[in-house]
Amino acid sequence: MDVILLERIEKLGSIGDVVKVKNGYARNFLLPRGKALRANESNRKVFEANRATIEAQNEERRAAAQSEASKVDGAKIQLIRQASNAGQLYGSVSARDLAEALEAQGHKIAKNQIVLDRPIKAIGVQEVKLALHPEVAVTIIVNVARSPEEAELQAQGKDVMAEMFEKDVAGFTEERDETLEPGEIAAEPAAAPAEGDEASA
Repeated sequence: MDVILLERIEKLGSIGDVVKVKNGYARNFLLPRGKALRANESNRKVFEANRATIEAQNEERRAAAQSEASKVDGAKIQLIRQASNAGQLYGSVSARDLAEALEAQGHKIAKNQIVLDRPIKAIGVQEVKLALHPEVAVTIIVNVARSPEEAELQAQGKDVMAEMFEKDVAGFTEERDETLEPGEIAAEPAAAPAEGDEASA
C-alpha cells in the first residue's frame, strides 16, 4: 500500500514522502496512529493544503522533545530486583517499569517511547534508547541489581557475576580425597596416619 507520511518514520522517510509499505503495517500501525494517510488523490490534496500546519506541529513537538531530551539524556535508573545466583531475574524489567522509574525522577516518558527490544531478564548495567520524537532519541543507563551495594559495584564498572564466581572458586579450599566413595566423609586429619597423609598428598 502507498501512504503519505505525516511524520518522519525511521527507515521509511520524512513528512510528505509517499512510500510503499505492507498492508498490515499501514492498517494496524501507520493509519490508526495518524502517522500516515493512504496515498490517493484526495488525500494528496488534503496533505498539500495542510502541509504547513502539519510541519509546524511537528516542529513544535520536536522542540518539546528536544527540551525533554536535554533533561533525560544519560539519566541513570537503579532497579533492585530478586535474582538467582546466576544473575537471572525472577520476572523481568519491562518498558512500564522503566517509565515508572523515570517518572519517579520527574521525567514524563510514555512507555511506548522506550525502545526495549525485549524485557531485561538479568542483572547488570545496560543502555536503553528513548525515542522522544521521530527525530529525537536519547539513551539512559539502567542498572538492575539484587541490592543497593551490588548496584553501586556495577555502577563502578565491576562485573558482579564474574567476581562472585571467582570468589566462589577461590573460597573453595576443601581437599578431595580420591580414595573415598561418593558421600563418604573423610577422617579428621589428626586421626589419619602420617603415611596415609603422604599418600593422599
